[in-house]
Amino acid sequence: MLVRGTVYTFGNDINTDVIYPGKYLSITTDREEMARHCFEAVYPEFREQARKGDIIVAGKNFGLGSSREHAPLIIKMAGVSAILAKSVARIFFRNAINLGLPVLICDTDIINDGDELEVDLAAGVVSDITSGKEITFGKIPEVMLRILEEGGLVPFIQKYGNLELPEG
Repeated sequence: MLVRGTVYTFGNDINTDVIYPGKYLSITTDREEMARHCFEAVYPEFREQARKGDIIVAGKNFGLGSSREHAPLIIKMAGVSAILAKSVARIFFRNAINLGLPVLICDTDIINDGDELEVDLAAGVVSDITSGKEITFGKIPEVMLRILEEGGLVPFIQKYGNLELPEG
C-alpha cells in the first residue's frame, strides 16, 4: 500500500483538543463541518491548503489527551493519507488505525514542511522525493495492513466477519 502527498509539519505535544477543539463536540455531528475545524488554533490555513493524500509529520507525543475518535477522524476527513511522528499517544494510534488512517513511528527530523513524500506501508519505507532521503519504520503487522487497506476496522469486519486474516 503506497501513499503519496505533501508534508504539513507540526511540533511536539499536539493534543486532541488542538486537532479538534472540544468546544465543537456539542455543536455538530456533521463530519464535513467537523473537518473544517481541524487544527484551527495552531494551523488555521491547514483546512484550506490540505489536499487529498497529504501527510502530517510531527514530533513527539502526537495525539495526546482525550480518547475521542473525533481527532483522527477529522484528520482523515481533511484528506490526510498518513501521519508520521516520533511518538504517538497509544489511544490516538489505535483510533487512527481503526478508522483506516496510517500512523507511523519514525525519526521525522529530516522531513520539512512542503516536502513530497511517498510512503510504502508494506515495505516500511518513507521516501522523501524532495530531498532524496529515505527513512524506515517498523514493519506493520499484516492484520493492521489489511485493516488499513479496507479503510478501517468496521469495513474490515463487514468484509471478513472477524479479525482472522483471509488466506493470501
